[in-house]
Amino acid sequence: MLVRHVLTSAALGLLLAGGHLAAAQHPVPKQKVIIDTDIGDDIDDAFALALAFRSPELQILQIDSAYGDTHLRARLLEHFLHDASLLPVPVAQGVVTHTTNLFTQRVYAEQQTEPSRPYADAIGTSLDLIRKSPGEITLIAIAPLSNIGAMIDRDPATFRKLKRVVLMGGSIHRGYNDSKTPEPEWNIKMDIGSARKLFASGVPIFVMPLDATNLKLDDAKRQQVFSHGSHLTDQLAILYKEWGQPTPTLFDAMAVAYAINPALCPTTPLHLSIDDRGMTIPSDGAPNAQVCLNSSSDAFFHFYLPRLLAPSGN
Repeated sequence: MLVRHVLTSAALGLLLAGGHLAAAQHPVPKQKVIIDTDIGDDIDDAFALALAFRSPELQILQIDSAYGDTHLRARLLEHFLHDASLLPVPVAQGVVTHTTNLFTQRVYAEQQTEPSRPYADAIGTSLDLIRKSPGEITLIAIAPLSNIGAMIDRDPATFRKLKRVVLMGGSIHRGYNDSKTPEPEWNIKMDIGSARKLFASGVPIFVMPLDATNLKLDDAKRQQVFSHGSHLTDQLAILYKEWGQPTPTLFDAMAVAYAINPALCPTTPLHLSIDDRGMTIPSDGAPNAQVCLNSSSDAFFHFYLPRLLAPSGN
């Protein structure tokens, strides 16, 4: 009986070892993502990118600079990736648009030398990536939607080959600072026409509106982050100082978090219409989006902070 027990245990051990070996040889595939960002105005884009790069579930194919001075935003992205010791990822320049808002992190961006050649066209290169991996790419949109509208205009059939769009945008029942009144949200109202094109595109859309993204990085959390002393958190501290306000709201980081862990922001199917003010209004009709109407700030930060402060990757 003892011999049989030993042999059985040994066989079980080999089986488990073989299972672990098989798991190691066949890792779960990474999600392919393109990130469209207007980094440089508010500070939440930088914190969203930090989460993306600290999440092994994602394969970041490209980062597209969006809205306003997209050339300077691309320079900021290159500076951030380099000085934060993040993986080198192609940076492409999106559509230049008129804007009167303040580019708060301009000094940081201008410290990056001009590229030796023009940045790649974000519209063409993003469409090329979609063609090469049809049905596999998630577009994480954390900016006004000018680049997305341009992609749809240039090649709507290819745009429809996206796996999905995860969007930070809109306001359904609540507005900024968790007010009980919805209001036009920046990423929608700054290019209403492009937003309407996206919601009519037929691509699966997952929306993280103001209702679910009032995620305050309070003083205690800021101390935890900025005292960490990694290359990444040091760069976030520099950008935060240039931003020049006390408490960031990490709106855009929820879009990245949702792409990784949808349980953080459960969604409801809605048909959203966009009025001439940029309001995202639930209306009759077949659902054209899955919308997160509520989230737990505690659950989000329990997910977010350990990744940002992980010892590996510096």
